[in-house]
Amino acid sequence: MATGLTLLALLAAGIPAQPAAAGQDHVKIGVLTCAAGVEIGLLITSGEKVRCSFVPDKHESEHYYGHIRKFGLDIGITAASVIVWAVLAAEGTQYTTGALAGTYAGVSAEETLALGLGANLLIGGSNKGFVLQPLSVQGQAGLNLAVGVSVLELEHRR
Repeated sequence: MATGLTLLALLAAGIPAQPAAAGQDHVKIGVLTCAAGVEIGLLITSGEKVRCSFVPDKHESEHYYGHIRKFGLDIGITAASVIVWAVLAAEGTQYTTGALAGTYAGVSAEETLALGLGANLLIGGSNKGFVLQPLSVQGQAGLNLAVGVSVLELEHRR
């Protein structure tokens, strides 16, 4: 039942359950680091602003800003956190400046009791062709329990 609800939520967000290039090999093209502020979780949804920097393997660093929202069970309050993702793309993808802008979605889970951990695998971006694979799980202080679907919206900051 939970898997069906997760797939339904992903489809409602316009994100396929698998990357557009499913079946193709994906390669790491860089690292995305996002910092978020204090978060107050509500029963059904929570959200926070993020500031991100992307360090591509073969280009100059870029900056993004946006929002990350969680839909599902989310109860509590947490202090600032940092999330680090490996950015993957289908092999042969030609990356262009600003291409990470767009909407990402995926299943997330986190638990915080004083110091906590969370993980978020997200799919999206330009043509839904990027995968954000957690490298460093978020470290945060507070009291929180969250399970559901995460949506990350990124805008390129010029």
